[in-house]
Amino acid sequence: MAVEQIKMPQLGESVTEGTISKWLVNVGDKVNKYDPLAEVMTDKVNAEVPSSFAGVIKELIAAEGDTLAVGEIICTIEIEGGADINAEAAAPESKQQAVSDSNEAVTAAEQGSKARYSPAVLKLSQEHGIDLTQVSGTGAGGRITRKDILKLIESGNIPAAGQQTAPAKAQAVSLEQVKPAVPNQAPAAPAQTAPAANIPVAAGDIEIPVTGVRKAIAANMLRSKHEAPHAWTMVEVDATNLVEYRNTLKDEFKQKEGFNLTFFAFFVKAVAQALKEFPQINSMWAGDKIIQKKDINISIAVATDDALFVPVIKNADEKTIKGIAREISELAVKVRNGKLKAEDMQGGTFTVNNTGSFGSVQSMGIINYPQAAILQVESIVKRPVVVNNGMIAVRDMVNLCLSLDHRVLDGLVCGRFLARVKEIIENISKSNTSIY
Repeated sequence: MAVEQIKMPQLGESVTEGTISKWLVNVGDKVNKYDPLAEVMTDKVNAEVPSSFAGVIKELIAAEGDTLAVGEIICTIEIEGGADINAEAAAPESKQQAVSDSNEAVTAAEQGSKARYSPAVLKLSQEHGIDLTQVSGTGAGGRITRKDILKLIESGNIPAAGQQTAPAKAQAVSLEQVKPAVPNQAPAAPAQTAPAANIPVAAGDIEIPVTGVRKAIAANMLRSKHEAPHAWTMVEVDATNLVEYRNTLKDEFKQKEGFNLTFFAFFVKAVAQALKEFPQINSMWAGDKIIQKKDINISIAVATDDALFVPVIKNADEKTIKGIAREISELAVKVRNGKLKAEDMQGGTFTVNNTGSFGSVQSMGIINYPQAAILQVESIVKRPVVVNNGMIAVRDMVNLCLSLDHRVLDGLVCGRFLARVKEIIENISKSNTSIY
């Protein structure tokens, strides 16, 4: 029988790696084409990896919890119906390739040239001043994986650039001794990845293992904060008209449509409308250029007990408030039932986060990379406000807090954008706002 490889798929347009959260098969199991083999988790979605072949599981190369770059081998399958000669040819070829990959890595170390590393591995090594030619990998064919680098960082035994020892015998040095592997690039501060051993654990303390989901969230948030210079601004909005209008509709709407008409749907619609008028906000940083996106796809943050997901409402500017409310409801149900698909997470151009759902009145969101901004919709609270005639009245007020990537956006355009969202919300009424 021939032996085929199953590789880590790309589960999103900007996804470069995935973590095996759970194997659904064991060695020796017989599988059909399209049968699920494993659950894979990225910073964007959880998904099942289907088999591309019918056959028998020969080897599980990656273990649960391992993080692999897109394209790396996760398992092998003996294919039904293949000639024996194929299997005989495949095994030596596989071994030769592993030896070749290993020799290639060693040669690269000796010559000081770059071996084949994933973008995630290269980025981490540069941030922490790690000389990759001095690192021994545990991936297929001796490749260095992101997990190898993270373990090295946590241990503090980081090989500095210029060490002449073999990769497998790299000498341990302290973080303070590390020199950057890339010229003129300073290593990241050690405090960001302090070894667990430096944190005292007292009696009664609880040690909670970091799940793959939490690691993925941490990596994405860290990347956003490292790469995007965040700025922040806020406006107060009088949502009294919105509150009164929505409250007159919500019961009848729920009975008729079967899902809730939330305040959040009105805010998402207002943001989508304002993005159409201020397309600069709907942009992304791309190194030597800024990409202004044509479609207005609103990412919404949906939390579970231990994770945060950002499914996308596509073409939100073309949808009614009812249509947006329906998608918010459906996407939230998918997240909480673990049914969210890769396509549900792709294509977002701007994020709106309903922080008010848990009582927040002011917050500074981290931008959902590679987008240029994120808007936090805070709690609607009753407060005394001075109205136009100089009288004090109790009004329903809400803060809208915008975090922006200052490489892409400046305060002037963001201020105008927020002012427009404020205007739309404050002018919502039965006479000029249609739900359908």
